Amino acid sequence: MLQFEQIKDSKQLNGLALAYMGDAIFEIYVRHHLLKQGHTKPNDLHKKASRIVSAKSQADILFRLQEESFFTEEEEAVVRRGRNAKSGTTPKNTDVQTYRHSTAFEALLGYLFLEKREERLNQLITEAIQVGTSGRKTNESAT
Repeated sequence: MLQFEQIKDSKQLNGLALAYMGDAIFEIYVRHHLLKQGHTKPNDLHKKASRIVSAKSQADILFRLQEESFFTEEEEAVVRRGRNAKSGTTPKNTDVQTYRHSTAFEALLGYLFLEKREERLNQLITEAIQVGTSGRKTNESAT
């Protein structure tokens, strides 16, 4: 699909740079998911996407996946880098803690993308969209 040259030393990028890329990647995957589900009205698409990609939703996704021990040690280290990054800006629609956790989630997405770990990125995004849309992981059964 999208082919980019490897970014030299992408492992050394700071958490905010990783989150910058991760934000864009997650948005594309969520938009694709919504179109695949048959949603076509722009207002409907925007509302549904906003619910999944909001800072609150991303922080919730991160917490739920951490509870399931979804992440490797290396991924948890990236999450910590993203969470501890100092942005210098104040979030507009959420509290600082939620913002930091959503940044951590985005940093991990950016890291996996830049490291060209496509299979793991797809696993994470599949789980994230499932949690973000239903509140339940893909391997849990409905009650």
